[in-house]
Amino acid sequence: MEETWRWFGPLDDIRLEEIRQTGATGIVTALHEIPYGEVWPEDAIRARQAMIAAAGLRWSVVESLPVHEDVKRSSGDLGRIFANYRESLRNLGRCGIRTVCYNFMPVVDWTRTDLAYAMPTGAVALRFDAVRQAAFDVLMLQRPGAEADHPPAVVAAARDWLARAGDAEQATLLNAIMAGLPGAYDRYDIPGMRRMLESYRGIDAAALKSHLARFLRDVVPAAEEAGIALCMHPDDPPRPIFGLPRIVSNRQDLADLVAMVPSRANGITFCTGSLGAGVANDVPALAREFAPHTAFLHLRNVTKEADGSFHEADHLGGDVDMPAVIAAFLAEVARRRAEGRADAELPFRPDHGHVLLSDAGRRAHPGYTLIGRLRGLAELRGVIAGLSHRAAA
Repeated sequence: MEETWRWFGPLDDIRLEEIRQTGATGIVTALHEIPYGEVWPEDAIRARQAMIAAAGLRWSVVESLPVHEDVKRSSGDLGRIFANYRESLRNLGRCGIRTVCYNFMPVVDWTRTDLAYAMPTGAVALRFDAVRQAAFDVLMLQRPGAEADHPPAVVAAARDWLARAGDAEQATLLNAIMAGLPGAYDRYDIPGMRRMLESYRGIDAAALKSHLARFLRDVVPAAEEAGIALCMHPDDPPRPIFGLPRIVSNRQDLADLVAMVPSRANGITFCTGSLGAGVANDVPALAREFAPHTAFLHLRNVTKEADGSFHEADHLGGDVDMPAVIAAFLAEVARRRAEGRADAELPFRPDHGHVLLSDAGRRAHPGYTLIGRLRGLAELRGVIAGLSHRAAA
């Protein structure tokens, strides 16, 4: 499998020269400066490729070519948006980029309530706290009907938390929730968030899935033509949030996704952390079932709690049996190699590292630390080497 590393472009505090020292060979990035729905010009793609190549690396995966909110709502000038997406795919294909990750989460991307959760070791992790989430949803956002979406005990604890929280703590919570949009143009205050939620009124999971299917029917043929595997990232967390539907959260959702447009160009970004936060998800079983449809891997771990809270664990230390997941994908790689497929070497990246050592003194996107991810990569590399040696013995 190909070792890759997410990089947020020239403004990222972590430099390409540092990434090369991690041993990763592939870069996962995007043209974050281009607004959603606009075309990615071929010359801009080639310029970013050249920058990456000058550091001795290659642009392996696009993460992400974002889907405009109008597509998720099935509103606005969809003909233009779809045409621009197809043209971006063709331009990426002409540049030799073969893997494009995207998601279909309405309004917010990955959601956390705490960007600085203290671990027992002194490391700092990301956390989703069910009580703070309820405090934001029910009491700060005051979303109609929100209270019914949270257990009564959680709502009671949320009222206690908000009674103690000052303006600074509430602002920190809003910032944490908005931080899941790296590279996005939109950041919402409370009134802005209310307006965005209102724009999804009447859109349930079935409607959102129909909007996804329409999008895929339109753009997958262009991906096939360009030699690109589109791969959907699961919902994070894998449950409805803020009254918004989430449609890539469990086994049935994954099966529905690949059935919408059966094609190697319509696949999955298998994220062990996103799927692992789902209480009912057997992540190794999902890996074995959906490995043939997977084009890209995010490897991270989570530790879940009874009330729905979870935090980012060590890559090998949470609830997900990471060696079992990796074994499933190594078997898939071997199968593809035996078939002589060009897409045999699945790219993977260590996801959401802790703040460790000198990470504390650097500015970085939440979860995208240098030392924390390097530790994760080393741990994952060790598992892969051990399983590969065992298979060869």
